[in-house]
Amino acid sequence: MLKKLSLIAISTLALAACNDQASSGGSAGARQEIRIVGSSTVFPFSKAVAEAFQKADPSRKNPVVESTGTGGGIEAFCAGVGAQTPDIANASRRMKKSEFETCTKNGVTDIVEIQVGIDGIAIAESVKGPEMKLTAVDVYKALAANPFGKPNTSKNWSDVNPSLPNLPIAVFGPPKTSGTRDAFAELILEAGCKTDAPTKALKDTDKDKYEAICHDIRTDGMYKEQGENDNLIVQKLAANPNMLGVFGYSYMEENAATVRGIAIDGVTPTFDAIADGSYPGARPLFIYVKKAHVDKIPGIKEFLAEFVSAGVKGSYLAKLGLIAAPDDVRKAATDAATNLTTLDGSKLK
Repeated sequence: MLKKLSLIAISTLALAACNDQASSGGSAGARQEIRIVGSSTVFPFSKAVAEAFQKADPSRKNPVVESTGTGGGIEAFCAGVGAQTPDIANASRRMKKSEFETCTKNGVTDIVEIQVGIDGIAIAESVKGPEMKLTAVDVYKALAANPFGKPNTSKNWSDVNPSLPNLPIAVFGPPKTSGTRDAFAELILEAGCKTDAPTKALKDTDKDKYEAICHDIRTDGMYKEQGENDNLIVQKLAANPNMLGVFGYSYMEENAATVRGIAIDGVTPTFDAIADGSYPGARPLFIYVKKAHVDKIPGIKEFLAEFVSAGVKGSYLAKLGLIAAPDDVRKAATDAATNLTTLDGSKLK
């Protein structure tokens, strides 16, 4: 019995030592590969950078990249410091103040924020679909749980706007853990919501109520959550021509033979419209880096340099749909990746 207890104790100590290597600097048996989690939108870009990073030096371990959604990825990133936690979180929206505070509480105190480019929230349909044209107000009235504070009773698109097709409202979209969904609510739904003056005034008098009215999506089946797999939404649109889907622009461009973007307020989600900001669903894409891991897990600095250098027009990331950020943003990203400048949490919302 004593021998068995001793073995258990030794095993427990060995596991603890292994788990702590990223924060303690231990090298024997330390994790050698970079671990990345987060946004399904940033996933294909991060995966491509991982491949280029490993190809540049075959002695490097290929980074492990997981598509968990922005919220789930940041949650795992903020769980603590150590080899058992991710080194980098992909995000299709900026980190929230509450997430930063969770990081800090768990000892993740030095975080590097890098904007890697721009993407757009595309509302798309099958190329065999009805060729919809929508406004932000149309989208809001169709999908909000309580448009302008009243329960949503719309069943068909024509209930929302008589000029729209008499077809059932049916939209495939990402779940609550997705940064794409957060951005969709903030950029598209809220734009439609605040066209109503009394509702817009709530932002100053009752912010929580304003956000609930403007951001909450109906749960009666008209909006159908599809998990963190944007390719699944593309596939379902191809099989359901009268349904719409919400996902990142890069997935739409990659599948241009089967789906097309829907114009919002007269602007179609194209590369140029997203790059110049005229498309209402344009959004920045980020990666967050745990500075405490940089000198413990090999290759993180080189991976960041590869990501930043590939975020330009004409690069392999551009061919996947990533839109280059303006020059000043790219310079700030390069500086952050090079100098590991830490994020000031007071500027987060």
